[in-house]
Amino acid sequence: MKKVFILLALKYYILNSIIRNGENLYKKIVIPTDGSDVSLEAAKHAINIAKEFDAEVYAIYVVDVSPFVGLPAEGSWELISELLKEEGQEALKKVKKMAEEWGVKIHTEMLEGVPANEIVEFAEKKKADLIVMGTTGKTGLERILLGSVAERVIKNAHCPVLVVKKPKKE
Repeated sequence: MKKVFILLALKYYILNSIIRNGENLYKKIVIPTDGSDVSLEAAKHAINIAKEFDAEVYAIYVVDVSPFVGLPAEGSWELISELLKEEGQEALKKVKKMAEEWGVKIHTEMLEGVPANEIVEFAEKKKADLIVMGTTGKTGLERILLGSVAERVIKNAHCPVLVVKKPKKE
């Protein structure tokens, strides 16, 4: 009985510590997704938080135009863009299905641009309280050359960012 009381007291303390002035701290949560396993894992965390606090969820997919700027062939960009948009629709569909299964209200949106910039701008526009995203955990030269979308979002976001790291292989 004592253990049950301690667990209930702990849950009560945690819930009260993230509620301000009688309002939930998290009302709007943004989930950037690329369809990868780690982004879907991040979506699970975000949807769980949203369920707990009755928050709205915005799942977004950003068609990254930066690698294709300056392509010589005219039709190349249109073809690549269409493929990326199809990939984005699939990624958003997975997150939407997950949210609906949990009974969480979700909006999906496809954006185009530089991912970190678009994520930050979207979160600001929607007045999001939290961004939840995955990261592959790039290291070394790859990180120096390419940077980390999650790192740039953390540096520039107006709200807290929860980053879910790719699990280590066993």
